[in-house]
Amino acid sequence: MKDRFKGTELVRRDLVRVGALSAIGLGVCDLLGGKHLQASESIIPARAKACILIWLDGGPSHLETFDPKPDAPAEVRGPLASIATSVPGIRISECLPKTASLMHHLALVRSMTSPLGEHNFGTHYLMTGYKPTPVLEYPSFGAVLAHLRERSQEADDPASVLPQHVAVPDFRVGGSRLSGSGYLPGKTAPFSLGGDPAREGFSVRDLDPYSGIDVSRLNRRRKFSQAFDRFGGLGNDSAETPADSELKRAFDLITSKEAKQAFELESEPEAVRKRYGLKTVGQSCLLARRLVERGVPFVTVNHRGWDTHENLYTRLKEGYTGAKVDVGLVPSLDLALSALVQDLAERSLLDETLIVVMGEFGRTPKLNTQGGRDHWPRVFSSLLAGGGVAGGQVVGSSDAVGELPADHPVTPSDLAATIYHLLGIDPTQELKTPDGRRERIAPAEARVVQKLLG
Repeated sequence: MKDRFKGTELVRRDLVRVGALSAIGLGVCDLLGGKHLQASESIIPARAKACILIWLDGGPSHLETFDPKPDAPAEVRGPLASIATSVPGIRISECLPKTASLMHHLALVRSMTSPLGEHNFGTHYLMTGYKPTPVLEYPSFGAVLAHLRERSQEADDPASVLPQHVAVPDFRVGGSRLSGSGYLPGKTAPFSLGGDPAREGFSVRDLDPYSGIDVSRLNRRRKFSQAFDRFGGLGNDSAETPADSELKRAFDLITSKEAKQAFELESEPEAVRKRYGLKTVGQSCLLARRLVERGVPFVTVNHRGWDTHENLYTRLKEGYTGAKVDVGLVPSLDLALSALVQDLAERSLLDETLIVVMGEFGRTPKLNTQGGRDHWPRVFSSLLAGGGVAGGQVVGSSDAVGELPADHPVTPSDLAATIYHLLGIDPTQELKTPDGRRERIAPAEARVVQKLLG
């Protein structure tokens, strides 16, 4: 019967594309009735209901952020000084004063280590816990979480209209070759906003129907596609196919007033917006808070520009030569991160929202001849807060010049297992690939970093 209506399915696919419904993550496989991949039912108590990943794309220098070396030679120490934090004995970059005042909420991992110093490979490893392979792309944390939590959502939950996995402003990470969904269905890929929240007139791409296509017209096309399903023998009149489910979600998002309100940053008081900083990373973190507050379980804030091979001082601190107020990458992160932690705490959301700050690797222990640092995956840092994390501590350390782990090495696989554990996902459970192969959520060698658990 399916062969008879193969052409009908292609027509149906084209109809679904009209009205920009594909913008909320409808892949061809999903539209043509691709099956959900099944996962183990194994669950552990979740300490965090949601996760905000602040991704420092390009590879941030650990020596100029979370692991300064004030006693090292100048070529190692670099141009930035270090400052004390709210936890005695812990020092971080001078460009992170607001973050330093919140150190009692934060946990630093200074012994992250990886063999992969190429952007795309390093990004895949850090965002999935798996080293990349040409055979299979593994799903990112947000995709796994979206896949597992979708089945437990209540149909009448307002949060179910919003995407489960959102990227602000987009998911162009690590060379833009990572889909985010890996071998999971395309609908688990991050919903990229396609607009900069810091720009005047910010809007979410394709959240509104195209000109000339109103809601009633979209609804007619939705019903028409359902009629094609029934006519094609895809089920009885009451059954809903995976494609129908995705089309309904697309329609609900476009027509939902509540969903649109989640993205309306202009409704926030001006003082709150300034508190986060008016740069892209600040407004993106504010939008991430609004989304998790409304039930979105995973948000990636993509903060690009950390590939500092040259002119490191200006790019990291000043932002541009002669700046009267430092607006570089690190001060902008300082405003955004500190405001996010404080805002979530004030709203009693910090304990149930996991914050992770990381990039694909660190930077070389010595400055190069162009005043920058090159790729260095052998040791680097990450930061975690909220969501069951024990704050006020440093896990592991690097050696005196930030070249290698000195103790307690933590791999991206270990960090992945820890993130999953905090989100209530057993890292040992398995998912199925499209060809039926079983893959663990985290690699067999992954170990939860117990010191991070509160």
